[in-house]
Amino acid sequence: MVKYERLLSDRTELLRASEVRELLKLTEGKKIISLAGGLPDPRVFPKEELAEIAREVILERGDKSLQYSPTAGVTEFREELKKYMGKKGVKIRDDEDLMVLTGSQQGLDIIARTMVDPEDEIIVELPTYLAALNAFRVYRPYFTGVPMDEHGMRTDILEEEIKRLKWLGREIKFIYTIPVAHNPAGITMSRDRKKHLLEIASKYDLLIIEDDPYSFFIYDEGVDITPLKTLDDEGRVIYMSTFSKILAPGLRIGWIIANKTLIDAFERSKQTIDLHTATLPQYIAMEAIRRGVVDRTIEVARKVYRRKRDAMISALREYMVEGAWWPRPVGGLFIMIWLPSMEIDTKKLLPRAIERGVAYVPGASFFANGMGWNTLRLNFSFPTEEQIEEGVRILSDLFREELRGRERINVPLMFGMK
Repeated sequence: MVKYERLLSDRTELLRASEVRELLKLTEGKKIISLAGGLPDPRVFPKEELAEIAREVILERGDKSLQYSPTAGVTEFREELKKYMGKKGVKIRDDEDLMVLTGSQQGLDIIARTMVDPEDEIIVELPTYLAALNAFRVYRPYFTGVPMDEHGMRTDILEEEIKRLKWLGREIKFIYTIPVAHNPAGITMSRDRKKHLLEIASKYDLLIIEDDPYSFFIYDEGVDITPLKTLDDEGRVIYMSTFSKILAPGLRIGWIIANKTLIDAFERSKQTIDLHTATLPQYIAMEAIRRGVVDRTIEVARKVYRRKRDAMISALREYMVEGAWWPRPVGGLFIMIWLPSMEIDTKKLLPRAIERGVAYVPGASFFANGMGWNTLRLNFSFPTEEQIEEGVRILSDLFREELRGRERINVPLMFGMK
């Protein structure tokens, strides 16, 4: 019998399965209330409009839409995307370009494979997007985590960490951040913090990766959603976004904006992955922008998700165990919970939660420093409002049983909140 394991590369050991994807497989076809994945509510998908667009594109532009296309993306679509980003306040410099991705997750992989060498330092927020950590980890970097508070990344601590790493002679490759509607924390970085972050990047000659999937979904007034990219006068920000949340994830369309030198390297890397993003979805997305389908879908989804966010906050206030804490998300699709005991391991509790009919994502995977065992991420975009209430109630009962007799902690202080 062939021993296939011996044929796998050493890098395969570093390929960690996404906990979210594994949960989706585990719960598929079962009567489970899923508060786990970041799936959009399928009721907001513009199915009829997309079907009409797809039919017209194939019949009228089939020679092009069904053919191979440039690695950087269909030229006409890229120009449409640039105009759309401009209307949304994202500034693109003359020395920068845009490349279409097969979902923004591909952008993380391309950045890692073209920029990261073993033992490079990558600075991330605590917590941060787990799939970014997984994409970067394959290339054996070190991670330095910077805590957050209600205003976003603690840039004062960031600067101290940069000084420490410089003193140690470490090569800092970039800072990765989700400044608006953070996944998983739901926090949005204040304008002052954004400016300070850019000042630090300039002072220490660093790049910033701005991951921006959720800024289209802001639910509260007075929130500054100015992209770092727009405030960047030196070309230090590599910007990424996606249609997965604002139109449909099945199209697998994302994009990246960066200096043309970097885009050239990213393009060569993409050629070895998939040659180019699928052509037909690019034409469909292009027409969806032109016909206003994207903006209408965003508006519908924003209203739906605001109600669901409020429903989850209400359920947490009513049912969640005493001493648990969560930041109020001003946008995005998630709420992160800190349980009031360091002895709780939400990963170990997950099978019991699934037995009771509820799934969530354990929080430790979002922490680059090995912490967060007493945390979990809940999604409110996919389940119904009734499922949200029932799911939170079931989880609260489970946590209450587990917490009996355990020592409590002051969670907000641990998170850096005042």
